[in-house]
Amino acid sequence: MTNSRARETTEAIERLYISMRHLFYRGFFKPAGVSGESIRSLLKIINPEIYGSMNIPSKLELDGLMYVLDRLPEGIEECAFIHLTSDEGFDKGSFEPIVPKKRRRNCYRIDEHQMNIEVLLGRSEIYDILTHLTFLFIEADKIRNLAFIQEENWKPTRAWRIIEEVVKGEKKFSRKEKEVALIHLSSLIGRSFDETLNAYNTFGDDHNPDRLFKIIYNLGKVSLEDAKQTREREVHFSAILKERVGHHYFGEKWANTVKQVLFENNLHMRPLHIISANMHSVKNMLYANEALKKKQNKDIDYKLYEDISNKKDLRDKVLKYALDEGMIYIDDKSGSNIDVQIIDLSKTDLKNTPFSGIKFGGDDVIMVFDYAFGEQAFEVMDELLRPYEHKGEVYMMKVKSVSIMGKAGILAGGKGDIMIPTSHIFEGTADNYPFENALKLDDFKDDELKAFEGPMITVLGTSLQNRDILSYFMNTSWKAIGLEMEGAHYQKAIQVASKIRHHITPDLFVCYAYYASDNPLETGSTLSSGGLGLTGVKPTYLITLRILEKILESGKKQAPKK
Repeated sequence: MTNSRARETTEAIERLYISMRHLFYRGFFKPAGVSGESIRSLLKIINPEIYGSMNIPSKLELDGLMYVLDRLPEGIEECAFIHLTSDEGFDKGSFEPIVPKKRRRNCYRIDEHQMNIEVLLGRSEIYDILTHLTFLFIEADKIRNLAFIQEENWKPTRAWRIIEEVVKGEKKFSRKEKEVALIHLSSLIGRSFDETLNAYNTFGDDHNPDRLFKIIYNLGKVSLEDAKQTREREVHFSAILKERVGHHYFGEKWANTVKQVLFENNLHMRPLHIISANMHSVKNMLYANEALKKKQNKDIDYKLYEDISNKKDLRDKVLKYALDEGMIYIDDKSGSNIDVQIIDLSKTDLKNTPFSGIKFGGDDVIMVFDYAFGEQAFEVMDELLRPYEHKGEVYMMKVKSVSIMGKAGILAGGKGDIMIPTSHIFEGTADNYPFENALKLDDFKDDELKAFEGPMITVLGTSLQNRDILSYFMNTSWKAIGLEMEGAHYQKAIQVASKIRHHITPDLFVCYAYYASDNPLETGSTLSSGGLGLTGVKPTYLITLRILEKILESGKKQAPKK
């Protein structure tokens, strides 16, 4: 049964992406029309873990709703018209950018009924947004069907009238009356009073305590207007977005800026180590002890790194010290949303760091860049590894290593564990990228943390996985240990540059390691169940430690021959 469900899911995921790509090039679709309905039915076949009870018509999915709304602009539930655009100069007008809680993208409320979402990261971002919107449309129509009686010309139920009263705010509700309203809300959305009260507290804050009521009311209202055809919902893709996607427009600008900075600082002919990671762990391991007047002990002080991640004043001190010591920071303005740090190791004192025992003697340079998103990983890595032309001369990038460190969903373990991939398999295809990983299982022998080694699946979207397909990847001869979104895209760019186009040396070494942000096979451990918090500190810094050791070992002073 699981295998046939896995096959059905794989086919539905492929069809979903083909449909989304078709709608993108077509330029628009109506969520309640034939195209919108086909995307919904495919998402319902997949029935992703992250969207919980999406397929139950009488029950609203609250965790999934929170997950999606954290990644979409505030107020989107009020809008019938959603436009996906490129960077088209809205910031030059009087529009205030709205940045979602969990996604770095600018969105603009154009008027009462229209929301514009800037898409700068390529196709994966478009798929991500469309998948989340489709879930939102499914839940909105569910609310409409529960709140109105279609046979009686969409007559509102008593519960809906009470919800409307709360949202309009014309009457001051006592605590008891608010609880009564929550009881009506819970009966409408098919949830217990306890679940609804928890959601009310989670969604709301001091400035907007009734946010849950407003979200449910607006989703139902916009869906009702669509059903009555007084205002049909539409999703549009701008002409400029269609023109730019797939053409590396932002990736090329980003890579050229990085190469320009390397050139201006006379670092372009030095051995280069590229690390795709967060913006704190490499910097903290190289500079935090000196910046905060701490002495490096034999053991790694994970508590120190935990404190830094918790306290802004400590982060600011470390950053200031690092910049004073010569670290170069590129605040990305290309539209790629990927900041960069450049560290000249010949100017970096390793005495009071965890690496004092390595007799490093090279003039290598480390370049750390922030996480890419899905297919954007190919775009930025492909552009970065290309030769750089300056004043008529062409310079090859002197890449000595590429390291990828990130968060991933684990299949074999739990939150906070470490995954060391031996290959990346691209979901929905048999495309595979085996490679020699310089990081090994032996590098992560640790009492508290578990580490796993094996193939990893590069998925088309984190919010499209269900239990059957994940079990299939884990339990069949694929023997996959986890899933992430960038690995195959990075490896494709590295292999093209090193083995086919010869832009960089084929002798480089690669380090891939991920720590588990969730286990989507465990109930209550999907991404929608909440963040990793400080559980991520130890694996993050342990992986960073091992990557930096490999880099520094590769530039060790050779002992003189006797």
